[in-house]
Amino acid sequence: TEKSHKQRKTEDENREFKVEWTELFAFIQNSNGLPTCLICQEKLAHNKKSNLERHFTTKHASFGSKYPAGDARKKAVEELQKSQQKSSSVFNYWVQSSNNVNIASFIVSQEIAKRGKPYTDGEYIKSCFINASEELFRDFKNKAEILNKIKELPLSAKTVKDRTVKMSSNITNQQIEDLKLVSALSIAVDESCDINDTAQVSLFVRFISSTGPKEELLGLLPLKGQTRGEDIANAVIECMEKHHIPLDKIVSISTDGAKSMTGVRKGFVSILTEKMNHEILVYHCIIHQEALCAQTFPEEICNVMELVIKIVNTIVAKALYHRQFKEFLVEMESEYADLLLHNKVRWLSRGNVLKRFTSLLLEIKAFLLEKGVDYPELTDDQWIQKFYFMVDVTSHLNNLNRKLQEKGNTIFSMLEEVISFENKLSLFAQDFERETLIHFPSLLKHRQENNSVIDIYYFKTAILNMREAFLRRFQEFRNSMATLAFVKKPLSADVTELNFSLFNIDIGAFEMQLLELKNKELWSSKFERLNADLEKLEKNKCDFSSQHKWSALKDLEKEDMIIFNTWNSIPDSYDQLKKLAFAVLSLFGSTYSCEQSFSSMNLIKSTLRNRLIDENLESCLKLKTTTYKPDLSKLSKEMQGHCSH
Repeated sequence: TEKSHKQRKTEDENREFKVEWTELFAFIQNSNGLPTCLICQEKLAHNKKSNLERHFTTKHASFGSKYPAGDARKKAVEELQKSQQKSSSVFNYWVQSSNNVNIASFIVSQEIAKRGKPYTDGEYIKSCFINASEELFRDFKNKAEILNKIKELPLSAKTVKDRTVKMSSNITNQQIEDLKLVSALSIAVDESCDINDTAQVSLFVRFISSTGPKEELLGLLPLKGQTRGEDIANAVIECMEKHHIPLDKIVSISTDGAKSMTGVRKGFVSILTEKMNHEILVYHCIIHQEALCAQTFPEEICNVMELVIKIVNTIVAKALYHRQFKEFLVEMESEYADLLLHNKVRWLSRGNVLKRFTSLLLEIKAFLLEKGVDYPELTDDQWIQKFYFMVDVTSHLNNLNRKLQEKGNTIFSMLEEVISFENKLSLFAQDFERETLIHFPSLLKHRQENNSVIDIYYFKTAILNMREAFLRRFQEFRNSMATLAFVKKPLSADVTELNFSLFNIDIGAFEMQLLELKNKELWSSKFERLNADLEKLEKNKCDFSSQHKWSALKDLEKEDMIIFNTWNSIPDSYDQLKKLAFAVLSLFGSTYSCEQSFSSMNLIKSTLRNRLIDENLESCLKLKTTTYKPDLSKLSKEMQGHCSH
């Protein structure tokens, strides 16, 4: 009996809905395949004729007697079906309409976050939208309907904040999904303070996804207590573990070169490398010249920069002085209308501050004298010499930085620029030895105009010390030059010169695959074309830079993407070659992303938004810096449609 009961139960579940039941019992089949009553909307559990009949005769006897079986009932049931379809389409329209409003709300919230604007701008944008639409759609017949739709948009500050957090979380999930699939990734770690002096560590990851190289902010990690190397290391490890990213996937670490990062025993790098089971590449980015100069130049030269900033901030920060100085400059018909306020995060802006300060030095002296503010250094020849030396050095460093800041650079290109600059530093030292000062125009002009005796030995030593610092910072990379060049020129690679210890490569398979690649015309020709494409890119870069066509320069295809596309077109039978190529491509060619993120952070968490909590700051920053697109339709479907608030 138990067997027959199970069989009967299975038969009940597998029965199909019969079309004639609609006319007989006023039932239709719903989207789940189950019978639904057209009269009372009740759903039954099985497609069983006896169940439908019992429901109809017991609950809708009056309908049965009013519309007897035949034409009368057929017409009545058809009317019920029409009514059902109409209400269903109204409901579907409402759901779709609500979904559209939600997606529109997400889009506006995303634009607000990408531009670093406050959440409260949502209401302001909505107000603009409504007022502009009054005129824009004045002649439209459905103007009222359009305006109602805009008024339904939920864009309160709370809504924009919630949408931003949801989109940021969605992007994090996409990042994690891609990171699960990679065999190698690099991290760049940088520390700075926000407007409330909370230390924030930005953790960027670089990896090769199925669509190409990605450079992404994985987390903005607040340090509540101290900012020692171990505090930074703990925050980074906690973030990696939270997202289930194995530390063993890391092939390189890039930092700003500060002491908390580089300390031999207690620095961030040494603590993190202890946790790993393999060798990794470590380098400290030279974009962080603040650390570089502090470590290489005599203290008094660094103090020159600090005094310049102090004077600039004295004039700019005091509003009355600032206004008077502007008027003073207009009276003196100076070429500059104002001074630049220095932003501590961006050393690059120091070069601009120094240049402008140089141009306005006479005016600044006169203005401070008039105000009774005394800076004796401004008339001290030794201080002035160091000042002009800094002006010229930062100008050279800025030229290097502009090249290093280009997105999409490979580590090999960065190293070429660094080696070129090291050779320039040797040339600068010779320039001082010859006492020609060709490469130090500000210092040369000062000597010519004031008959100053330049302290040649002092400045030459400062330049040579800087060169030594460059050599130390990139020593590891010099040892791996052939490996780094492999991504561009695999056909000329010599296996004995390659460093495999970082990348977990099967050397035997690698050798065989490289030999096959070199002898297979179909694939080897791709790398000949690659070099032609890279030559063309480099020529365009040089041309656009010399013509100051910065927008055109920005729009050029990125070097790492051109290289990725070539390697991606090679079949997976060359898996060991591709593994090495993608691992090398995953090394940071610049940590400008980190630097830029702090400029963005200061823009987002400004003096007007200093109560922005860390989680929300990270969400805003992630949306501002990411190349991923949040899945808005998925996010919208996960939410219920809310009316405007």
